[in-house]
Amino acid sequence: MTDIDFELKQPEYAPLLIVISGPSGIGKDTVVQGMKDRNLPIHFVITATSRPPRKNEVPGKDYFFYSKEKFEEMIDEGEFLEHAWVYSAYKGVPKSQVRKALNSGKDVVMRLDVQGAQTVHNLCEDAILIFLTAKNKEEWLQRLKDRHSETDDERQLRIETAKEEYETLDIFDYIVVNEKDKLDRTLDEIESIISAEHHRVHPKKVSL
Repeated sequence: MTDIDFELKQPEYAPLLIVISGPSGIGKDTVVQGMKDRNLPIHFVITATSRPPRKNEVPGKDYFFYSKEKFEEMIDEGEFLEHAWVYSAYKGVPKSQVRKALNSGKDVVMRLDVQGAQTVHNLCEDAILIFLTAKNKEEWLQRLKDRHSETDDERQLRIETAKEEYETLDIFDYIVVNEKDKLDRTLDEIESIISAEHHRVHPKKVSL
């Protein structure tokens, strides 16, 4: 038998920092919940916000809900990986939560608005940024209306903001269509992206 004098290369596993983003009403929460329901070996970051809970939102599960004053105190103490003032409220990602998960060897998924995704991209170029979009404008607008969680003025602000958000696509690594009633297809595509990233010859190594 002939000796093999070289090493057979195997995929090198390194935990990924994955950002699920996109305009308001595109289904970020639904997609992340779908990933959780599949029991994927992933740590899902819980975002903090200074707005009050919406109907059916559970504190500590959907978001950490803080008062505006408490949130600003945490900003001053440097407790957030990223934070921003979005639609009349603060949103942010606690640093300790992300670092602890990465150190455990788990992939980390963050659900962020586009402004937050930009901040993470600037802090960590090796983060994987996934932009969710709708099948068409009509479907997306209907989703916004169906939420019944904003006034007409607030909804118009989200529409104007979305136009600016689509202009940031160049910072993202992937774009995925999250079509209504096709959640499984969206989740399959995101899982395929994660799998492909873990099979890079030169894997990305997140450092925060």
